Amino acid sequence: MDHMNVSVPSYFIITGLLDESLLQFLVFLPILLIYLATLGGNLTILLLVCLDHHLHTPMYFFLANLSILDISCSTLTLHNILTSFISGDNRVSVLRCLVQIFVFLSLTVDELLVLAAMGYDRYVAICNPLHYGRVMDSKVCALLALLCWVCGFLEGIPIFMGIFRIMCYKSNKMDHFFCDIMPVLKLSCSDTRSLQLYILIAGVLTAGLTPFALTFISYVFIITTILSIRSSSGRRKAFYTCSSHLTVVLCLYASLVFQYLRPTSSINLSSSKYLSLFNAVAVPILNPLIYSLKNKDVKASIRRRMYQPIFKIIMNH
Repeated sequence: MDHMNVSVPSYFIITGLLDESLLQFLVFLPILLIYLATLGGNLTILLLVCLDHHLHTPMYFFLANLSILDISCSTLTLHNILTSFISGDNRVSVLRCLVQIFVFLSLTVDELLVLAAMGYDRYVAICNPLHYGRVMDSKVCALLALLCWVCGFLEGIPIFMGIFRIMCYKSNKMDHFFCDIMPVLKLSCSDTRSLQLYILIAGVLTAGLTPFALTFISYVFIITTILSIRSSSGRRKAFYTCSSHLTVVLCLYASLVFQYLRPTSSINLSSSKYLSLFNAVAVPILNPLIYSLKNKDVKASIRRRMYQPIFKIIMNH
């Protein structure tokens, strides 16, 4: 079944990163540690945003949404490596695999849209600060977040329906560590040209280029406004407020371009899965690292949360 044309197999065999068990163990430990760090860092940001009223602002509201997305993407992509190593079972049912593809693509689009919303938030804060509270009120933020989530999942439905209709596979052995769209298209012996065209037009040009264009336009106005500030300290302060967001945007788009902006026929799955690993491991941990190390508000909130129990103990005594 692994090396002949089959109709629709009952399951896919996820080969993982490496074949040798010893090497798999050496890879398992750092991936587990990075995953736990990603989980802990993003959960910390979520708790801080929820508990600290100083962080009840639009910027940190969207940052909390970004943390939820990073936790979800990291869990979705890395759990196959972790669970298959522990259980020894690297089989995934076809339906579960297709659902994983749908959720992963939807979450990726969600993340791009949330970053675009964060770019708009930074645009209003820097270019129109006097009206910031009125423009970015709680209702507008909630509506933008809801729009990002809904659009992301709507974007994934046609792709899910397209791969669900694939009726023939060359093999059920997938050279990857999780179910991704490119390995499934590589395995298909059906005609997937129309699906690939849709992925190019809707997935790359619409879902990728639209949030990129919105983010780019926001930063054109932001940079123009910053350059018009006369004092150097004012320019530094203005740029500092958006530097963390800009760093996350550049890293995410760079990883996605290297991963997906290539024709399916030219993709080498063995090298592609290591790019996917970088996307799954490095990108989700960037959010807590960058926003905790560079952001003074988050660092101040962490200090308040740490010192608060000490003050309570002192006051009780």
